[in-house]
Amino acid sequence: MEVKNYILGKESALLFGTFVIAICGLVYELLESTISSYLLGDSVYHFSLIIGLFMSSMGLGAWLSRYVKKLERAFVMLQLFIALVGGFSAFVLFYAFAYIDNYEAFLYLITVVLGALIGAEIPLIIRILKNSFSLKSNISNVFTLDYIGALFASLLFPLILVPQLGLMQTSFLFGGMNLLVGAMAWYIFRKNLGKMYLAPLFLIGLALGAGFLKANALNSFIENKLYKNRIIYSKQTPYQKIIVTAHKGRVQFYINGAIQFDTIDEYRYHESLVHPIMNMVKHHTNVLIIGGGDGMALREVLKYSDIKKVTLVDLDSAITALFKTHPLLSKLNRHSFNSPKVKVVNMDAWKFLEKSNTLYDVIIIDLPDPNNISLSRLYTQSFYRLVKAHLARTGAMVTQATSPLFSKKAFWCIEKTVKKAGFHTTAYHIYIPSFGEWGFVLASPLKMPIETIKPIKGLKFINTQTFKTMKFFDKDIAKVPVKSNKLSSHALIYYYNSGWNKWYE
Repeated sequence: MEVKNYILGKESALLFGTFVIAICGLVYELLESTISSYLLGDSVYHFSLIIGLFMSSMGLGAWLSRYVKKLERAFVMLQLFIALVGGFSAFVLFYAFAYIDNYEAFLYLITVVLGALIGAEIPLIIRILKNSFSLKSNISNVFTLDYIGALFASLLFPLILVPQLGLMQTSFLFGGMNLLVGAMAWYIFRKNLGKMYLAPLFLIGLALGAGFLKANALNSFIENKLYKNRIIYSKQTPYQKIIVTAHKGRVQFYINGAIQFDTIDEYRYHESLVHPIMNMVKHHTNVLIIGGGDGMALREVLKYSDIKKVTLVDLDSAITALFKTHPLLSKLNRHSFNSPKVKVVNMDAWKFLEKSNTLYDVIIIDLPDPNNISLSRLYTQSFYRLVKAHLARTGAMVTQATSPLFSKKAFWCIEKTVKKAGFHTTAYHIYIPSFGEWGFVLASPLKMPIETIKPIKGLKFINTQTFKTMKFFDKDIAKVPVKSNKLSSHALIYYYNSGWNKWYE
C-alpha cells in the first residue's frame, strides 16, 4: 500500500510539474515578445516573429529529446538550464539593448535556446511516466495539463504579472518556478541522482532570488542608460511603461520609450493642437479630449472663458492620476485636473464613444503615434465616423498626425482617412525641436475654412500669422498618394514603421 501511494504521489507531482512548466513556457514567450515590442515597436511583427521562432525551436527540442537516455537526470538538468536562461532572459535583453549594440542577436539566441529546452520537457515527462499509465492516458494527462497551464499563463501575464511585478521581476519569478520543478524532480528521484544537484539548485536559486529582490534596482540601472536625464518616476501599468525624467527643471515624459513631451518646447505642440480648432469653432460649451492624460491640452482648453464642461478620456488611470497628484507634474498643467469643469473617464475611447449620447462642440484627439494595431484602430475610418457622430452640427475635431517629414505617407494617410470618414479637412504642421516637423489634421462636417487665428492672452507660440505658415507644405513633405486606414487592413502601421525606420534604422 505504501509503495502504491508513493508511486501515485510521484505521478501526481510530475503532472503538477507539467502544469507549472507549461505556465513558465508561455510566460517566457510572452516576455520576449513584449520586451521586443516595447524596445523596438511594431508589436505585430515582433510577436509573430518571436512566437514563430519559439514554437519551431520547441519542435527542434522535442526532436532532440529522442536521443536522451538518462531521463530523470536529463529532466532535472533541463529545469536548471531553463531556470537560468528564462529567469535572466529579461535582464539580458534589456541590458543588451542598453549597453550592447546587437540586441537582436541576443533575442534570437535566447529564443532558440529557451524554445529548444522547453520543447524537450513534455516528451521527457511522457517517457518518464510511461510505466505508470497507458499510452492513451499518459499523453492525454500530460497535454491536458500543458494546455490548461498555457491558458492560465495567458490570463496571468496581462492581468497580474505585468502590472504588479513588471517584466524583469516576472522573469526572475518564473525562473524560480522552473527551479522548484527541478528541485521537486530531484527529490522524487534522489535515490538515483544523489546529492550532486543540491549545489547548483542552491546557487541558481540564490541568483534568481537576488535578481527578484533587486529587480527595481536593475531596472533603474538599465533605464538610466536609456534615458539622458535622471528618472524621477517609473511605472509599468497594465497598458504601458511610463517614464518621467528631469534635469535642472526640464521635464520629459515617455510612454514605452517614446517621448510624449519635453517642457522646453511642449507649448509649441499643445498650442498648435488646441488653438486653431478653438478659433475655428464659435462655441466651446462642451469639449471632449481623447488621450492627453498629461493634462497639457486640457490646460490650453481651459484658457477659454466660455468652457462649461471638458471630458477627458484616457485609457490609463495611472497617467491621469500621476499628472493630477504629482507636485511637479500637476504644476506643468496648471492643476487642470482640479477644475470643476473637468471630468476624467479612464476607459477605451472607442467604447466610451459607443456608449455616449453626448454631442460635443470640439473633439481633440491627442493619442500616441499609431505604431501598433491597438492605436491604429483609433486612426481608422470607422473610428473617425464614430467621432463625427458625436460632433455638434457646427463642431469640429483635430488629431495629432505624426511627422510629415519622418513618416510622410503615415501623415497623409491620416489626412485621407479623416476625409474618407466624411470630413472637410485642413492639414497643417509646425516644427518642434523635441519631435522635429510635426503634423495635425483639423476637420469639420461642414466646410468651415480658417485662415487666421486670433490668439488669446498668455500664448507663447501662436500669433495672428502662425496658421498661414502652418498650412504650407514644402516639396519634400507635400501630399502623396496613399491608402486610407481601415480596420480590415491597417495600412497606417506599414506607412508609419517604414517611414520612421528609414530615418532611424
